[in-house]
Amino acid sequence: MKAPFIEIPEPYKIKTLLHQNTYLVDGELKHWEGETAEVYSTISSTEKYKPTLLGTIPQLGENEALDALNSSLDAYDKGQGLWPTMKVIDRIACMEKFVKQMKTKREEVVKLLMWEIGKNLPDSEKEFDRTVDYIYDTIEDYKQLDRDSAKFEKNSGVYAHIRRGPLGSVLCLGPYNYPLNETFTLLIPALIMGNTVIFKPAKLGVLLISPLLEAFQSSFPKGVVNIIYGRGRVLASPIMKSGKINVLALIGNSKSANALQAQHPKGNRLRLVLGLEAKNPAIVLPDADLDLAVDECIAGTLSFNGQRCTALKVLYVHESIVEEFNRRFSYKVDQLKFANPWESGAKLTPLPEVEKPEYIKGLIDDALSKGAKILNKKGGEMTDNFIFPAVLYPVSKNMRVFEEEQFGPVVPVVSFSDIEEPLNDMAESNYGQQVSLFGKNIHTLSPLIDTLVNLVCRVNLNSSCQRGPDVYPFTGRKDSAFSTLSVHDALRSFSIRTFVASKDNAYNNAILKELLEEKTSNFISTDYIL
Repeated sequence: MKAPFIEIPEPYKIKTLLHQNTYLVDGELKHWEGETAEVYSTISSTEKYKPTLLGTIPQLGENEALDALNSSLDAYDKGQGLWPTMKVIDRIACMEKFVKQMKTKREEVVKLLMWEIGKNLPDSEKEFDRTVDYIYDTIEDYKQLDRDSAKFEKNSGVYAHIRRGPLGSVLCLGPYNYPLNETFTLLIPALIMGNTVIFKPAKLGVLLISPLLEAFQSSFPKGVVNIIYGRGRVLASPIMKSGKINVLALIGNSKSANALQAQHPKGNRLRLVLGLEAKNPAIVLPDADLDLAVDECIAGTLSFNGQRCTALKVLYVHESIVEEFNRRFSYKVDQLKFANPWESGAKLTPLPEVEKPEYIKGLIDDALSKGAKILNKKGGEMTDNFIFPAVLYPVSKNMRVFEEEQFGPVVPVVSFSDIEEPLNDMAESNYGQQVSLFGKNIHTLSPLIDTLVNLVCRVNLNSSCQRGPDVYPFTGRKDSAFSTLSVHDALRSFSIRTFVASKDNAYNNAILKELLEEKTSNFISTDYIL
């Protein structure tokens, strides 16, 4: 397999290398003159394959990591800082200023999304636009949260003014597959609730944060947002070992989350907000609409080359229809176009991780050695930066592709005769995020749905697994997640209920009345945000 070389259109050419030589700490874009790391794209800009140099990033050390931590702690100032005590409406104004500036950087960020992680143009544009929408939705939800809290309650002779308050300093680590959107689903709610943040961009998709640094610097008070670059172990470990971090917000791998969590000396003080890996299955029942099931399973398994935690990573198909399903599915996989991200109709794109094609090949070879076959003609064909999706069947439990989260273009198909087979596998799995269920007989579906909702956190009826819409809960069981991320839930994940209590007597009531009339407290307020 050889990808045809096509001249890169002018708007998408890399004309100037992006040397990111500053990082944001204590409200300053600090200049870095130390060690740097080169950032390459696996996309070639020459006819003979060669990775493309995009730029460089700082390789900060432990001292810089602790400087960022101290900046965050100083900005929080034991709860007395400007940001955590600021009026809600003023924090919202800062966020609105940021998103307004962010929107001016759309073209730059989208271009870097394509080059850095190989995401196709429509999906890169969607990631940017969806992130902007997420910020505006978060602002609106926070306004409603504040409106609902702008009151006093009375019970057993005690008045209470209940709000949600910040937790402190947050270490935020995002993923490479959605380096803007999923990172910001952590960063934005953490910030708007009054926390201060230390943010290290993902290993891939790191340069696309560069166009936003000045917006972060100019939109938020000094030390509220700190952005550092370098190796995760070098930077995150000393920050966690300090014991001064209040929240670990991470979307990535459970092993990384466990290792970081273990480094915190006071685990009971650490709030976890984690989006982790998954092995989401599809279950295709005998009465399923095969055309619909095939189309949804194509989207579920191979959108962004299968590099999504919500991707369908194993397909259970009833034995009575598995041959027909495999025939249709394999044919459609082979019709998918492999091309560079900006090319029209590109469904499969270069893999951003250099080692990923060989890893996927290892999974395929292991399955073939244990009795599986590649059903599609192009399956397993390799280029320097890609391996064409292989549809593997029959797949058994002793194969690596059944057990491991492949996070790439390979599709294992498992035949079943008894519905208890996939249900038992799901119960024994380390993961429990979502499932796709294809069928129409309600008497079959009803008991299945009632069981599946206790094994995973989202059952997708006749559709592929996905995160959105962002107003819906996004979470998982077991090793798939900790805490819930949605526009609504994330505000709660990054905050805690806190309140002022006052016995109902003339002395206290006079004080409360004066507090409300004079508006001297940012916490005690019954103002309604329009």
